[in-house]
This record gives sequence, structure tokens and C-alpha cells, in this order.
Amino acid sequence: MPATAELLGDRQRILVTGGAGFIGGALVRRLLADTEALVFNLDKLGYASDLASIEMLPQAAERHQLLQVDLTNAEATVAAVQQADPDLVLHLAAESHVDRSIEGPAAFVDSNITGTFNLLQAVRVHWEQLPGKRQEQFRFHHISTDEVFGSLGATGRFSETTPYDPRSPYSASKAASDHLVNAWHHTYGLPVVLTNCSNNYGPWQFPEKLIPVVILKAAAGEPIPLYGDGANVRDWLYVEDHVEALLLAATRGRIGESYCVGGAGERTNKQVVEAICTLIDQLRPAGAPHIRLITRVIDRPGHDRRYAIDPTKISNELGWQPRHNFEQGLSATVRWTFENLEWCERVLKQGGYEGGRIGVVNSGKRQP
Repeated sequence: MPATAELLGDRQRILVTGGAGFIGGALVRRLLADTEALVFNLDKLGYASDLASIEMLPQAAERHQLLQVDLTNAEATVAAVQQADPDLVLHLAAESHVDRSIEGPAAFVDSNITGTFNLLQAVRVHWEQLPGKRQEQFRFHHISTDEVFGSLGATGRFSETTPYDPRSPYSASKAASDHLVNAWHHTYGLPVVLTNCSNNYGPWQFPEKLIPVVILKAAAGEPIPLYGDGANVRDWLYVEDHVEALLLAATRGRIGESYCVGGAGERTNKQVVEAICTLIDQLRPAGAPHIRLITRVIDRPGHDRRYAIDPTKISNELGWQPRHNFEQGLSATVRWTFENLEWCERVLKQGGYEGGRIGVVNSGKRQP
């Protein structure tokens, strides 16, 4: 992969929305570490946001600027875009937890749909006013999910031509945002690129998603929840590999095109949980076998059975390949988590999340 600074070229003012989140934070760190660009981080600082991984970098003091803005506030969004004056926008800000979308869908409609609309409106005005070369080089990169495509059977993989078929409030809101971005390209000429990624994992992930939850439960000797029969399949993508795909797509992707990004890491949830337990057996043999902690729980409503991505387009056109296989990425993630348990505890407390089950509904009532 070309150096990040080479990919940016003359683009020296970068606006990242959601840059205090998991994927956005990894992207901001890469931009600060590998380029001389000014990075404007537009983030409302919600429950899963944290700046520790960014602020620890020496480059952050001079080249990172937080713009604490909620994209649902149209006026504040316009002001933030004007202040950043970006050459490139990477839009990652979103509510992203499926379980939370089941329990409270309104926040997902507000953030992912209305927020994206407000950003598109502000960015369109900005882009139209840019001088010649800056306008020519400008890109708006919208980062989305493979969940917009629905659920696969036992065979096949999602690609850029897969019809949209969202099944959860989260995926429906992301599908709507994808359509808005495409519409602003076709209607107003805004130079956009889209990517749809598979499940991300890695260091600095807020501990409400499967992999960090399992690691922390096992480390504490607590029951490890496994939804349903555990046979749901996801295509796991190490976050640093995803960052490289995002930078390639944002700078070298064809305008108006979308790219599917997958990590070639298909595993059932049961396989993922068991692999984590095996790794923790090695780190904490006194508690082994941790597999004994696995506890079947009621499944998520509308739980998609299988996701898998065909990354042929981004591989052939842009030369992207994941650098980490699942075993390498998972081992690094487990070890990082054990070395950063204090951070995990702090952000859980900061986010007001105690690790309990959310998003299970029956006759309108949450289940234990």
C-alpha cells in the first residue's frame, strides 16, 4: 500500500466525523502518525466515544482539533464544516450497535439519517465554494456496513451489486444514509465514494460488541453470553486493515462508486467465543478452561444468519488486501485488552454501561 501521505497528496485539511469512536479513532491516529495533515475530529462525544488513544500521540497537540458537534444540529454542523474547511471528508459518525437500535430506534434515525443529511447539505455548500484545484480533488467518503444487504444463506457473499435488504433498525438507518449519499452525488454532483465493511474488531473498541465483551467476561470469570445456537456467521475485519482500505477508497476510489471491504475471516459466533477462551486459557491458566463459562441466551430478534463479503473490486481496482488473518488479529486484541483493563473499566463507567443484556424484546418488554 502507498504511504498515507502519498495517498493524501495535496489534501492537507481532513475532516473525520465520529473520530472519537472505534474505527474513526483508528483512522485519526493513522492520519496523525503518518502525515502532516490537519485533522478535524467532528464528534458529539457520545457514550462510546473516547479520545485517550488520540491524545497520547505527540502529533495530536498541534494537528488534531476536536469539534464537539452533534450532526443532528444542522446549524452547528454548518459551522463545523466551515471551520474545518476540508479537502477530504470521511464520514464515520453513527449509532452502530444493533442491540441498542432494537431498544431505541429513534436515536439511530436521528443520528444516521438526519445527521448524514445535515452533513451532506453543509459539505455540498462548502464544496461548491472551493477554488478550482481544491474542488477538483475534494472527496466525501461515506463509511457504511455490510448489514444493509440483509442475511445470506449457507453460500454466497455480498458484493457491490447485492440488493439492499436491511433487517434491523440500525441497518435500515445505514441503508437510508447510503441512499442519501448516492442521491447527493447523482443530483448535485457531489464527489462521493462509499464503502461497506464487515464486522470490525481490534484495540480500543468500546466493550459492548461481541469480542471485547467475551474477553472481559472471561477475564472476570463471569458467564459468557452466546446468542441462540451460536451458528450466526460474521466476516471479521481487523480495524487497522480497514483503515488502510478507507484511505485507499477515499483517495483513489472512483467517484460515485462503492467498495465492499471484508477481512476473509468468516467464523460462527461460537467459533469466535471458543477461540477467545482458548487464548485466555494461555494467559490465565488458573481459570482454565474458560469455555466452561459459555452460556446460551435467548437470541436477538431478527438476528441475521450470515454475513460474508467479496472484496474482489477493492482488491483488483485499488490493490487492497488485509494484512492480518483472524488468528493474528484476535490474539493481538486479546493481549491488548488484558494490558488495558483499566481503560476498559473507565470507558464502561464513563459510558454508563454495566455489561448487561440489551435489545431483547418480547411483547414490548425487555427480557432479562
